[in-house]
This record gives sequence, structure tokens and C-alpha cells, in this order.
Amino acid sequence: MNIQFRTKRDYQECIEELLANVKPFFSADKSHVDLGKTAALYNDGTIGLEAFARLLWGVVPLWVGGKSEALCPEIQAGIRHGSNPNSNGYWGKLSETHQAFVEMAAMALGLLLTPEQIWEPLSPKERTDFNQWLLQINHHVLPENNWYFFRVLVNIGLKNVGGEYSEEIIKETLDTIDSYYLGDGWYSDGLTMQRDYYISFAIHFYSLIYVRFMSEEDCRRCQEMKERAIIFSRDFIYWFSEAGDALPYGRSLTYRFAQCAFWSALAFAEVEAFSWGVIKGIINRHFRSWFEKPILSNDGILTIGYGYPNLNMAEGYNAPGSPYWSFKSFLILALPDAQPFWQAEEEALPVLEAKKAMQHPMMIVTRPEKDHIIALTSGQYPGFDPVHSAEKYAKFAYSSYFGFQVPRSYYTLKQAAPDNMLAFQRDGLLYVRRTCQEVVVAENRILSKWSPMAGVLVETELKPYQEGHIRTHRINLEFDCTAFECGFAFPVDDYWQTKKCADAVAVRIESEKGKSEITCLKGIGKGDITLCEANTNLLYARTALPFIEFHFEKGFHEIQVYVVGTKIQSVEG
Repeated sequence: MNIQFRTKRDYQECIEELLANVKPFFSADKSHVDLGKTAALYNDGTIGLEAFARLLWGVVPLWVGGKSEALCPEIQAGIRHGSNPNSNGYWGKLSETHQAFVEMAAMALGLLLTPEQIWEPLSPKERTDFNQWLLQINHHVLPENNWYFFRVLVNIGLKNVGGEYSEEIIKETLDTIDSYYLGDGWYSDGLTMQRDYYISFAIHFYSLIYVRFMSEEDCRRCQEMKERAIIFSRDFIYWFSEAGDALPYGRSLTYRFAQCAFWSALAFAEVEAFSWGVIKGIINRHFRSWFEKPILSNDGILTIGYGYPNLNMAEGYNAPGSPYWSFKSFLILALPDAQPFWQAEEEALPVLEAKKAMQHPMMIVTRPEKDHIIALTSGQYPGFDPVHSAEKYAKFAYSSYFGFQVPRSYYTLKQAAPDNMLAFQRDGLLYVRRTCQEVVVAENRILSKWSPMAGVLVETELKPYQEGHIRTHRINLEFDCTAFECGFAFPVDDYWQTKKCADAVAVRIESEKGKSEITCLKGIGKGDITLCEANTNLLYARTALPFIEFHFEKGFHEIQVYVVGTKIQSVEG
């Protein structure tokens, strides 16, 4: 897809092409979309509903801002059949925590922005059917996290079209969401230690939609939401490089360019947290960076994966249509041509600190290079333990350039591929950090206490230093074991032709793609490199991993390493 992502027309052309690619996959009655045969935790009918509904995140803004009729007949027919209890395509009588509640939010956006397309063409009976199907969200248990906002959006959407809704439920649900607020613009995703992209592309994103439609009626709350979004933006901007890449971190990364949905929502709600040129630059560069990657299938469908198609990194709730959550970032298409966002000239990022400590996400974000960000982390973890949680939240460092790795197994180092982790080996298995018992984030270091398994207790200090960072581990062991301290996984095309150097003190891999190096400063170890199992890294299908191997006897040990990962080769390289 050769699009520059500079003008409104560029974004319209992008989504029109993506929608055209999906069109052949609608069911006969248009109520479901079949984009593939991989499974999710929910049934096939819900998978088809999800793929149908998530298109609305992009279709609705396109209808508003471009006077386009793209997929209009399909969406209208799908709603008629999907919400009709007597139709073979009926979306169903729902149960507790049903996936369909997630997909209702995109339909609610249609009720708010384009009722003339979503609601008004329906007959009185069809409106009643649709209304009653949506109202199921008021009568079932939802996960106590960002899902609560789906209930809010559905009810204000129905209110907007004169349908049946509950004012009381809107208020009660917003009060619950407010209990997740931590301060300084940050929420947690429910009462958990999870503070990832769900804060930006879910809680703040939905808040800003609420602001757009409810500012007059709920002035105090909307003003508070705007103020929180502005404060949050001052931290969140550090998650984006000058090149437009965002920090790969946490779950649901298959939603890809939803990473910039928060910035689109700021424009939609007319909240100028930074200049419109800065916000436009973040969004434009982010889209460019994504569409330079092989994220589409041969028939132009968004794939499950991150930097390339990859089921290995996916959660159990990632179905073939799930990546279309990324359409949230097309919300800017709902803005008229004359809106300041579209009139602004794209600007670079403002001057940012080279190192930024963030208390709520428990990170220190560094910018070792103009187009590269690294986050040192400790302490986050989701409450429900989705697949690869340790790798998505508990590594010592995450990089916008090197990505991170998820295991194929814990039996061998190359299959576990534990970049930026200290992995302990015992009885043929590798054990890594999952949760932390204690965490302290200071301006220049993060301290954590953690245990990968019974009989091992580790106190770790992470400290930015020069172009990399220093890790110090104080380890108490109740038995002998081996441990591997690992650096940044390095992209390789031909492993055997890549320049490599390893000895007892230091390991380095480098090529025209940059450099990954780990040096032992304290402790007795042996440096080496392994070619990781293919498709373990989120950004690169083939990587090599530098590491220091330590053999520990029972008792206390202290080790220290210096870790560097850069896009630029060393001088001697």
C-alpha cells in the first residue's frame, strides 16, 4: 500500500482499500465476516460478529468525513439480520462477559455519529430488535476493567437515537471507571497492576468520545476527562519515537496502529494537548511506520501478529477479525476538512527528556537514539494472566526497534528466547520473572524484588547508563542452578554471516541493522550467542540472542551486566 499519510484523502484511500479487501468475505445475509479459520476462546459465530463490528470503527468516521457509502448496504443488512432473533444470522442471546459486548461499542459509535446510516433506515420492529439486543449489556456481568465503557457507549448511543437506555446505569458505570483512576492522567485497567495500551486506546479513547457528545449535559465530568487526557499525553508521548514507532509492550499488540488511537481521539474531541501539528505528526508517522511492514495478507487482510503475521504472539481472544480494532485510529476521518487538525502542518516531536521516569506504568523511558526508545520496566502484570504475560510485561527492557520475544517452549534457551530477562534453569526447564513482590521507581533506577520459582529470590536494580543500562542482581539460592542473563534480540537474515564476538566478559552481535551487546561487570560467566527459534520476536521473524551464562552454587550471588542495543553499529564495526 503506497500511501503517504499526509492528507485526509490519504487516510480515506487507505481505509477504502482495506474495506474493499474485506467485502468479499461477508456472509450471504451480511451479518458476519469470515476472514480466516483460526480460532479464539469464543465460538465461530462470535468471531464472525467481531470481524463485522470492528469494521465500524473505521467505516463510521469515513461515512461522516467523506460522504462515502462504503459498505453501507452490507452494514445495514448485517444489523437487520444480526439483531433479529428469528434470523439464522442472529448474534445471539448473550451470557456473562460475552465477547459480543466488546463489539457493541463500535455499533454505539454509529448510533452517535451516523444514526442516518445505522438507525434511521431500520423499520420500527428492526429498531426494537437492535435496541433489545444491545440492551443485553445492561443485564450481564462484565469484566471489571475497560469493558465498563462499552456499557456507557451503548447507553449514550441509544439515548442519542431516542431508544431505550438507562441513565442510572450510565452514572453507576462511570463512577466505577473513575475508581480506576490513579492520578497524573493514568488509570489502571481495572483494579490490577496493568497500565498498558488499554489506558490509551480504551479508557482515554472512550472518555474522549464521551466528551465529544456529553460535554453540555455532563460538563463537570467531561472537563475532568479532558484534563486527565492532557496530563496523560505528557507521559504517553514518550512511548513514540521520532520515526513513528510505538513501544511494543503489553497485551493485544495485534491491534497494531490502534497504538495511536488516543491521539486521534484528542483531535476528535478537540482537545489540543500538544499543538495540532505535533499530534498530526505522531499519527502520520505512526501510520507510515506500520504500512511499511508486512502486516497484510496476500489478499490485503490485516493479519494476526505484530511486525509480520505471527500466531505465536497472539492471545486466546485474537480471532481473524481482531486486528481491525486498529481502525479506531481512523476516528480522525470524522473531522471536517476545516478542522485545525487537518489544516495543521505536520511537526516533529517536541523536545523531550532523554530519560523519563514514570511512576504509574513503573517505567524509565530512555531515548538512546532519535528514532529509538527503550523502556526499563518492573512491576506491571495483568490480573487474568493472558498468554505470554511474563514476556509482555515483566522483561527488564522493551525496545521500539528490537521488539521483544515470546517463547515457543521453556525447554531450551533458543525456544524460550528470553531477551532482556534473567532465566534460571533447573530440571530441564527455564524460569523467568513473572511478577514482582516489591517495586520502587526512582528518577534514575528501578528496584524490584521477585522470585521466578520456589527457592530463588532476586533483588534487581535497573539503571540507565550511557547508551544502554546496567542491571545488578542480588540472588539467594536454595540449590545449585544455571542462569542466563540475556540482552536485546538481534534481527538476522543469515546468522552465519552476521558479525559475532563472544568471550567470558562480553558478547556482541552487529551488522548494518545495528548492535546488541551484553558485558559482564561483576560475577563469573561465559558469553555466547544462540539463534532463536523462528517467529519468537514480534518484529523480526529470525533473531539471535546474546547472553552470559552463569553457574551458581547454593547461597548468595551478585552479578552485574551492562546491556546495549542500538540501531547504529559501533565504530569498530
